[in-house]
Amino acid sequence: MLAPEAWLAVLRVVVGAWFLKAVWTKLALGLAWGILPYPMVSPRFVGFHPKRVAEFAAGNPIGWYKDFLEQTVLPNAALFANLQVWGEVAVGVGITLGLATRLSALVGLYLALNFGLASQWMSFGQQGFHLLLVTSMVIFMGAGAGRAWGLDALLLRRPGRGVVGWLRVLA
Repeated sequence: MLAPEAWLAVLRVVVGAWFLKAVWTKLALGLAWGILPYPMVSPRFVGFHPKRVAEFAAGNPIGWYKDFLEQTVLPNAALFANLQVWGEVAVGVGITLGLATRLSALVGLYLALNFGLASQWMSFGQQGFHLLLVTSMVIFMGAGAGRAWGLDALLLRRPGRGVVGWLRVLA
């Protein structure tokens, strides 16, 4: 294979873009003091989230995960809606730009595992998609995928020893 790092970068950007696409409708602009715009989780998504979680829990054959959805997520649906959206934003930006790629992929792995556990019983397509997403995240973590055409590569080339040790772990 020619230039495997380039192909890894292509996969990384596509997966990161998918996360950004997934979060696009979940964000809205709020106005602080009526004038300063800031990104916020859409009230529409916060309202929709408990219905979707209840649907995921209703027929879920994994008992402990069904209990988690019903007893932890549903009573705190607004919090989990916010955590989900900001996690997807962090993963989308980090993976797409190749910034703190290992950390971004770890958060993406957590999200993909939870999405898979919640929806895997619904269809074979859900199973396959989340398996590929989990596999991609593991590959990004193991390969340090941001070192190929990513900001991690630029940051690791900078001189100075103090920060480089931590960057190598995150990148």
